[in-house]
Amino acid sequence: MTVAVMGAGAVGCFYGGMLARAGHRVTLIGRPQHVEAIGRGGLRMDTKSFDERVPVQASTEASAVAGAQLVLFCVKSGDTESAGEEIRPHLAPGAVVLSLQNGVDNAERLRRVLPQHTVAAVVVYVATEMAGPGHLKHHGRGDLVIEPFTGSDELARTLIAAGVPTEVSADVRGALWAKLTINCAYNALSAVAQLPYGGLLKVDGVRDVIGDVIAECLAVAAAEGITVPGDVTAATWRIGETMPGQYSSTAQDVARGKLSEIDHLNGLVVRRGDALGVPTPANRVLHVMVKLVEAKRASA
Repeated sequence: MTVAVMGAGAVGCFYGGMLARAGHRVTLIGRPQHVEAIGRGGLRMDTKSFDERVPVQASTEASAVAGAQLVLFCVKSGDTESAGEEIRPHLAPGAVVLSLQNGVDNAERLRRVLPQHTVAAVVVYVATEMAGPGHLKHHGRGDLVIEPFTGSDELARTLIAAGVPTEVSADVRGALWAKLTINCAYNALSAVAQLPYGGLLKVDGVRDVIGDVIAECLAVAAAEGITVPGDVTAATWRIGETMPGQYSSTAQDVARGKLSEIDHLNGLVVRRGDALGVPTPANRVLHVMVKLVEAKRASA
């Protein structure tokens, strides 16, 4: 299979790298420092089960999606429309685009930009970071839940064969809200404190704040008419226990002086809560705190 990864940061490099390692033709499209390092020595995949340099193509140009049967769309939520516009002229007819992004509305927004192509939402459960140029560090998990479409079962089998546990589910919307709730619980706190999940949970009062965030997210989801599957509270505590050394993606962005996706996490819950008449004070405070940290770093 010919695969392109648009926005090859940590998430894109992990899944693109797994497919390349399984023998598929993969092109990573990302930042120059990573592209240059990958061009010299391949993608270093430093994972829980192996540490290898995986040969893979890399480019800084959106036009590198040309000819791809599958596009893993992994850009930040704030760049969804602009990145979609960039790849649109170069997409092959029949190309499938999977949205492997944080937040709950990226696939909907991307479909408006790419109306001629199959765009599917994917829930991503993986803990990764870029430890250096061309160096992927994997901390845990790696499973996907994919929205059904024509050919989704076959694609799931391909991903499973590449070592990526994959499920096709008709309830991706509920699963996206479950993932959003977990992100809202940890991302802002990890960013403001610059602590990993395990460190957060050791601080007095943090579990109470996280409990408030979860309750607000579930209340907004219910007002939206969405049933969130499973026990989200238990799943949230498991994340902290099984990935104690993981920093949230928001914490990684803030540490690097980059704008985070907080507007599409806690900020989205606040906006939807306001529209639906659901109070979201805990999410509002966390959203504002991250915006303050971003503003301070920008002014510095």
